[in-house]
Amino acid sequence: MIRHPIRVSAPGKLFLVGEYAVLEGAPALLTAVDRRAFVTLTPAEGGRWTLYSPGIGREFFELAEDGSIPTSSSSQTRQDLSVFDACRSECAAKFGPPDIAFDITIDTRAFTVDGYKLGLGSSAAVAAALCHALAVASGVSLSPDELTRLAIDSHRRAQNGYGSGGDVAACVHGGLIFYRTGSRTCQLHWPDTLKSLVVATGSGASTTTLVGRVRTYAETHPEDYQRLMKPLVNLAETAVRSAQSADAFIELCHNYFGALQALDEQIQAGIVTDRHRKLARVTANNGAVFKSCGAGGGDVGLIFGDARQLPTSLAQTLESLGGNIVPLAMNAPGVRID
Repeated sequence: MIRHPIRVSAPGKLFLVGEYAVLEGAPALLTAVDRRAFVTLTPAEGGRWTLYSPGIGREFFELAEDGSIPTSSSSQTRQDLSVFDACRSECAAKFGPPDIAFDITIDTRAFTVDGYKLGLGSSAAVAAALCHALAVASGVSLSPDELTRLAIDSHRRAQNGYGSGGDVAACVHGGLIFYRTGSRTCQLHWPDTLKSLVVATGSGASTTTLVGRVRTYAETHPEDYQRLMKPLVNLAETAVRSAQSADAFIELCHNYFGALQALDEQIQAGIVTDRHRKLARVTANNGAVFKSCGAGGGDVGLIFGDARQLPTSLAQTLESLGGNIVPLAMNAPGVRID
């Protein structure tokens, strides 16, 4: 067992293409972004586990002797610490429980703006960083694929089985990735002339709530669900080929957002909002394409265009309509020891 501080970081992510369809076995394209979650493990001098997590309300927690959440904790505390506890449990089962206690810091403040989450996958980044840190603390070296599987298992456990795992894979591997559930993650290259903007479109959205609504519809209207999902799946299957050129990728994003709108118009899940539609119209008038990102709702939206043709004034136009541009760099490096 390593007895010095360990500091690990993992990037946020953006779903570019494949959201919802990835839950049906289709591929997805995701990118890591330069907002990072930081996890620090420091051997506890008092021999008692503690957790400090700035940004989630009550920030300091005293844990049980084995690092678990105390049985006396409230349901809200258990929910707030669900990713931590799932990672701790999965790693203890895989590596054995640590032989020392840790003071743990988990910092995801970079994933919020003006008090709300941007939808960049803070919980997935925490799962990637924390599982890596606990493995290092146990003297275990994991390959990126092994770490991905462990972090996905932990993340799904925390989210009651929800999630494709693509967000975790992006946080582990970094860069631009091709992801399909059950397959090996592949790295891709960005088209040279593809220009992107990230715009905050609302006040944050719950991925589990939106995905839950889609799942409920799938269970109650299976034939209609399959009819609506088929265009998304077919488009997602072209993602790798389309990512080889800016024009093909922009067209794919346009078509995918249209198919998402058709799905949401029927399900009424709240994936595509009025703000999304407004930003999409303005973006189209400026020769670019807007699409919702990930689960949708109030999280960030994406704008893609050809860097040689995209008007420099588009960002100012969007901000005048209430779409705040978020300074993000895509293609960020994956999980790492800092």
